[in-house]
Amino acid sequence: MTKDMTTGSPVKLILTFSIPLLIGNIFQQFYSMVDTIIVGRYLGVDALAAVGSTGAMAFLVNGFVIGLTSGFAVLVSQRFGANDDEGVKKSFASSLVLSSVMTIVVTSISMASAKPLLELMNTPDNIMTDSLSYIIIIYAGNIAIIFYNMLASILRALGDSKTPLYFLIIASILNVILDIVFIVNFNMGVAGAAYATIISQSISAILCAIYIVKKFPILKLNKNHWKIRKTYVQKQLRIGVPMALQFSITAAGAMVLQGALNNFGSKIIASYTAASKVQQLVMQPAVTFGVAMATYSGQNLGAGRIDRIKEGVKKCSIISILVSIISTIIVVLFGGTFTKLFMSGNDLDVIYYARHYLNTVSIFYIPLGLIFIYRNTLQGVGESFVPMMAGFAEMIARTVVAFTLPLVLDFTGIALADPAAWLAAIIPLMITYYKRINIIMKEKQISIQ
Repeated sequence: MTKDMTTGSPVKLILTFSIPLLIGNIFQQFYSMVDTIIVGRYLGVDALAAVGSTGAMAFLVNGFVIGLTSGFAVLVSQRFGANDDEGVKKSFASSLVLSSVMTIVVTSISMASAKPLLELMNTPDNIMTDSLSYIIIIYAGNIAIIFYNMLASILRALGDSKTPLYFLIIASILNVILDIVFIVNFNMGVAGAAYATIISQSISAILCAIYIVKKFPILKLNKNHWKIRKTYVQKQLRIGVPMALQFSITAAGAMVLQGALNNFGSKIIASYTAASKVQQLVMQPAVTFGVAMATYSGQNLGAGRIDRIKEGVKKCSIISILVSIISTIIVVLFGGTFTKLFMSGNDLDVIYYARHYLNTVSIFYIPLGLIFIYRNTLQGVGESFVPMMAGFAEMIARTVVAFTLPLVLDFTGIALADPAAWLAAIIPLMITYYKRINIIMKEKQISIQ
């Protein structure tokens, strides 16, 4: 079912759209955490470190995919907001073609570069084999990741955030079952966790495709819609490529941080892995608000309702700040307890460093939450260059801090790398948003005159 976000209360629309999306994201993080918990508890600290050491590499590809497919969906959102049904169909067909090409390119490059990247990040010898086994399987399943994200982005662009939720719940339950079967019963090691993830994501993609065919007549395509249109391809690539690069640049910064972290050994890597999973879970409201704002701003730009975009950003920012404060309190009070879930024993060193990382970074959750709102709003109105450059700022800040502060502050220096990156990104995003929204409003006033 489509949802028009160009009329009605912005706060109510954003929250109504966000809640199913939030539940879906939590389930997605849940089955990611289950992978890690089962690996840590049944296979040990080294296996946990092996899976964790590939996190930045997985995000390098996943982030690129999410950015590109979300960029493709922005045009769908804008055409839907303008009540252009034919434009929706044509942009959807263009998304399918571009995603197919992307699948071949991304899978080939990622699989070929997996081992060199692990070596470049100074992955310890004792976890190299497991790390390579895990990431190769994840990369081989890129087709599932690409098409699920593309189809889910299209559904959300049309205002349907509930359907992807239902399919993620199914995938999450399946992932848990397969984790237990592959790792505990079949003794497949870290490869079992990777297979469980890819199979469950494939099911999500297939269910999305079936649902679109049966329930969305606005996306029903005929032969004419499959015609490659240069204008649509150019618009989608102009939005999608910078968004993809922005994610990839952020991932590159995370890989640099992982390289610095790998010098500390398996226990520190395991600590960071456990802490990162906890952080990803508590930050899902911020991620959700970002996705909601991309759809909301895209539809309202198409409808010419710039005033609604401004109101939505203002109200969503206030909500995000409140949620970030609550997230900080939860992490400080219960972070250590959460990290114990990832280990079979009571490894005090791993728990200590994980808790230390969470206590350090949680102070900076407010700027992190605002990044998602301003970045996604800019992308929703078609501004993709500055979000990409903000990604560069993140990478530079994270790299500088990761390789300098640890010399003085040891592990605390590593923990401060992420907050430094967040602060470096939010400043240009906020400045650009206010400049860009004022320009759009002036252009609208001139066109009316």
